[in-house]
Amino acid sequence: MKILVTGGAGFMGSDFVRYWVKKYPKDQMIVLDKLTYAGNLENLDPVYGFANFKFVRGDIADEKLVNKVMKGVETVVHFAAESHVDRSIINPMPFFTTNVMGTLNLLNAALKNKVKRFHHISTDEVFGSLPLHSKEKFIESTPYAPNSPYSASKAGADHLIRAFYKTYGLPITISNSSNNVGPYQFPEKFIPLTISNALENKQIPIYGDGLYVRDWLYVEDHTSAVETIIKKGKIGEAYLVSTGNEKANIDVVKKVLDILNKDHSLINFVKDRPAHDRRYALDGSKIKKQLGWKPKWDNLNKALKETVKWYKENTAWRQRVRSKEYLDYYKKQYAKR
Repeated sequence: MKILVTGGAGFMGSDFVRYWVKKYPKDQMIVLDKLTYAGNLENLDPVYGFANFKFVRGDIADEKLVNKVMKGVETVVHFAAESHVDRSIINPMPFFTTNVMGTLNLLNAALKNKVKRFHHISTDEVFGSLPLHSKEKFIESTPYAPNSPYSASKAGADHLIRAFYKTYGLPITISNSSNNVGPYQFPEKFIPLTISNALENKQIPIYGDGLYVRDWLYVEDHTSAVETIIKKGKIGEAYLVSTGNEKANIDVVKKVLDILNKDHSLINFVKDRPAHDRRYALDGSKIKKQLGWKPKWDNLNKALKETVKWYKENTAWRQRVRSKEYLDYYKKQYAKR
């Protein structure tokens, strides 16, 4: 099988690539990545040199390039996205250019080249927010209600995916996962930012009261879920991927600090961001019951310990990815909060 992975140099995409290239040596994999600030070729070092791996630097919104790399491809796994909520609030335009128009460009090329499966990676954020103290969870049929420019752009991409299935018969599947945690995640995101700052004895910014609840998924479990959907998923269906690990942000930070034997005085509450979703929670029973998927990392404490260990052991990687552009963004984002 010839498989195209977009955004394969990013956090979640690179985990999938490293796994698939090694497990399926007969499959030919092409990775298409623009290498924005969050894309890093070092993430793919473990598979560079493999005969079944090829990297192409480029933008999914580049029609000519996308049609070129799509030739002969049987399966597309679409990770590429602008994904940071804070950045989408500062400037929404890149999010809609990449997440909506880029996805549309990929869909057109997939249809033209008769791709046999187009799997789209989405997010729990498209469903909006849940009450803080409730047992309610999102299910596959929950109406979309995005509250940030980022989640709105991902919702737009999801709607395009479904439209191409309904209108043109393009064979698609979608997965909406909860927040991923694990190695190789760019340190602007919540957990790697917490780890990085704690390792350097810097203050850890926490929005609002810190009681915002997220549903955490170890990245390797996300990869195995996507593999399961590609192998067993029903065309036209969406699957929610979760291990049910709900945790308030403040409790996650305290756990990381405890793992590192750091004092809780590093916690710094800052002004909340606009339209901050209170709680996300996914009902992941469909993929488990219908496709037989089972997570290996259903213990969040274990996942956090493994993640902290990786960042401690990869200081050089962490320092290199935090470019001047990132440092400028960080200063702008938190200086006045």
